[in-house]
Amino acid sequence: MRVDLRSDTVTLPTPEMRRAMAEAELGDDVYGEDPTVNRLQERVAEYLGHEAALFTPTGTMANEIAVKVWTQPCDAILVDAESHILHYELAGPAVISGVQVDTYPITDGIFMVEALESRIRIADDHTPGTRLVCIENTHNRCGGTILPPEQMPLLRALADRYQIPLHLDGARLFNAAVALGVSPQAWTRYVDSVMIAFSKGLCCPVGSVLAGSRVFIREAHRVRKLLGGGMRQVGVLAAACLVALDTMVDRLAEDHARAKRLAEAIAEMPGFSVNLQTVQTNMVYVHTARPAIEIERALAAHGVLCIALDPQRLRLVTHKEIDDRAIDYAIAAFARVAQDLGNAV
Repeated sequence: MRVDLRSDTVTLPTPEMRRAMAEAELGDDVYGEDPTVNRLQERVAEYLGHEAALFTPTGTMANEIAVKVWTQPCDAILVDAESHILHYELAGPAVISGVQVDTYPITDGIFMVEALESRIRIADDHTPGTRLVCIENTHNRCGGTILPPEQMPLLRALADRYQIPLHLDGARLFNAAVALGVSPQAWTRYVDSVMIAFSKGLCCPVGSVLAGSRVFIREAHRVRKLLGGGMRQVGVLAAACLVALDTMVDRLAEDHARAKRLAEAIAEMPGFSVNLQTVQTNMVYVHTARPAIEIERALAAHGVLCIALDPQRLRLVTHKEIDDRAIDYAIAAFARVAQDLGNAV
């Protein structure tokens, strides 16, 4: 048996998605004439409480579009020290937008607004000014943790006080909303722009959507073209996203329940530890007594795939392809590896 816990990006489109893709009504999206894309953009904008939206190939592109629209070269942006924008977008803000990336501290997905404020730069002849604040929800490197919605009014007030836009990397925002039983607008109504991804737990093969004001999206459209993201009959991809909105959001609760069961089982095994308070959605971060890459390879030998994210930390991600049988198999594989390592000591 093969159990792939590397990421929720390994999900495959459902049969309903494949049918919708095959039957999608199409046009040229560069000219704004693909009716399926337009329908998706309108629906997401309304769903998130914004005026307009833009389909993009990836979440990384959507984030980098937002950075470029909100800034000018020699500006600074502020992201948390564990953010996707900082760690996994290949220095995009510097390369694409010519901006400096400053960080604020975060622990288990929680940060203090006061600590963020202390990192805001005021521009002068020597110092770049902070022109954008970015937040992430759910938070990948912090274990799939949820940004508390009650922090949003405080962040909005801070952004208004300094007249700085607020961007939300909401690649897994649906996970946060389902876990708390609230609307995504509990977060999105407070931000100036937001990105959501469809190619992770929602099982679509490709696609993210960036939302904001009409003025923002008009400029974002130009930047998307600059980055090579202007596609033609892209309704074949947007069709799957529309199906995902109807059929895939509520079932994320199943992924969360399975992640919790997996985390609780591993936490009882020698050589592993899990901070169960951070297992809030579909991710499990396992701290390892032995080098994580060694554990990754041992698990792979048993058919369980995961990622050694740090020297002593594994990441496991549940998703639609992981059912109860797969969780049972993964738990058994961890137990075998724990026993093997114990015998080797």
